[in-house]
Amino acid sequence: MRFQVLGPLRIADGPEVVVLPPSKPTILLASLLLHPDAVVPTDFLRQAIWGDDEPSSAKAALHTCVLRLRKTFIKYGIAEAVIESVPGGYRVVVEDGALDLVRFRELRAGARAAQDPEAELYLLREALSLWQGAPLSNVPSDFLRRDELPGLVEERLSVVERACDIELLLGRCGQALVELRAVSRAHPGHERFREQLIEALYRSGRKADALAEYREVKRYLREELGVDPGPALQRLELRILRGDVLGSPPGPPPGPPPTAAPAPAAVTPPPLPPASGPPLPLPSPLPITAVSSFTGRTAESTAIAARLTSDRSGPALVVVSGAPGIGKTALALHVAQLVGHHFPDGRFAVRMTRTDGTPRTSAEVAAELEDMAAASGAASACGADRRVLLILDDVADPALVRPLLPTGTGSAAVLTSRLGLAGLVAAHGGWATRLDALAEDESCQLLSAALGDVRAGAEPEAVRELAGACGHFPLALRIAAARLLTRPRLAVADCVAWLREDPMRRLSLPDDPRMSVPRVLGDALQRLDPRLADAFLRVGGAPPSPLSVAGAARLLRIPPLPAEEILERLADAGLLEEEAAGHFRMHELLRTFARCATGYRDDSLALPSRQ
Repeated sequence: MRFQVLGPLRIADGPEVVVLPPSKPTILLASLLLHPDAVVPTDFLRQAIWGDDEPSSAKAALHTCVLRLRKTFIKYGIAEAVIESVPGGYRVVVEDGALDLVRFRELRAGARAAQDPEAELYLLREALSLWQGAPLSNVPSDFLRRDELPGLVEERLSVVERACDIELLLGRCGQALVELRAVSRAHPGHERFREQLIEALYRSGRKADALAEYREVKRYLREELGVDPGPALQRLELRILRGDVLGSPPGPPPGPPPTAAPAPAAVTPPPLPPASGPPLPLPSPLPITAVSSFTGRTAESTAIAARLTSDRSGPALVVVSGAPGIGKTALALHVAQLVGHHFPDGRFAVRMTRTDGTPRTSAEVAAELEDMAAASGAASACGADRRVLLILDDVADPALVRPLLPTGTGSAAVLTSRLGLAGLVAAHGGWATRLDALAEDESCQLLSAALGDVRAGAEPEAVRELAGACGHFPLALRIAAARLLTRPRLAVADCVAWLREDPMRRLSLPDDPRMSVPRVLGDALQRLDPRLADAFLRVGGAPPSPLSVAGAARLLRIPPLPAEEILERLADAGLLEEEAAGHFRMHELLRTFARCATGYRDDSLALPSRQ
């Protein structure tokens, strides 16, 4: 016996399927199945069944609905599912494989963990096959349609989007076209689907159709929403007008691994194909030099250096993760200075993202590494016999890093990322460290090193207050120190008072957009799924106390299971910190940003729009 909610609410027994009639017990069953094995509060159930027309006898009426639903189970011979009455609500317990929603999420999780695009695509297509029309179309509940179904539909759309991404990656533009045309018409404001459709048309030799589709989405966005297409769509139109080659031709399917080999072969990514127009903006070179006024992180530096040099029998991998502005890059470059003599074939550092935050391709980064190696007189940066240290900075997609990891004995790589990259660490036997804000003494030492002992020593208490006002974040501390250095007559205490009046606006340097706390945090937020970004802002607006999963569910008005997933993903992105198991907190600097983000109107400080 199976329950199906990804379409009309149905009960299936082998080939026999029963579509339940619209009724209050049907609403009750749908509400419980949307949160399998979780306690659904009675307030939620009453709102789902009656909405704003809840009767005075709603408590007794809800109990009657439960009895009627249990009788329905008996009628259809359902013994595997049990409706439990628990303090505060009810829970439906279904056996494994009996609910299509659970199976859909299992397949989606399996696809995320897949190492091969074909395997990932197979699992995604299997997940999408479970959808049999509009979800819960026979469930007459305005509350569920308003508060529950949009999230469910977004789950499906994210899977469709990823599946089409893989189809395009594999060069199957024709196969992707039919689905992309249908889904883009059903969701005309979803710009990513329009972008995929335009790319598929262009790569199928239909340039005129691709440009016509761009004009259509531009018209829709302007007339219906009053906005222009986002940067990604605008860049795509420009590349089509220039006649750029998009994507890459699919290679032969990967064969089975060799049964025996004396040593792993080096993975050298293909060279970057020549561009037919000006390239997208690339970051400036990332030199490995001594980091000015580097202070603190002694324990982390020592531990990372030991991991990179203690075992020279194979390549070493270290991931340094943490919040934006926490000092990941500075630490990685500092450690590279400390251990440089262990890597006689060179040390090379590259950024994995462009200036607009979009990831660079593996081939693009590999080409830059080889150019750097040639310029330094090294034979190669990626050869199997190379004892090199690679610093891969700001990793946004672990799949783009794997082809770049060194394979030579005695080589090593340090990856910095806002994400934890746990899958990469597990697959390659690496080690990870997550950075927190500096300790108070370390923050004061950083300010003293930047300002000079004389100036800092004249106002030691004010220096301590300034460190606290900056949240002990290295980026904020360096910005505050730079402001003081350019104003030699400004007292540190006056700077503290001035900063506290408007910390987000004043933690920015006007002559360098990279030295801006709100811009760095805004860029990080822009990379997130919109639902995660909205959740971050709502959590930031809540009282500054540890947040449990149950508290997040109440705050975000969603069930505990998706609330826990949101908290974990925000923590993985460096925007929350996990304390005890299941309890999270937000750093005060991030909380200040979340509260101020929607209040700024200046383009240089405003939260970037997610179009």
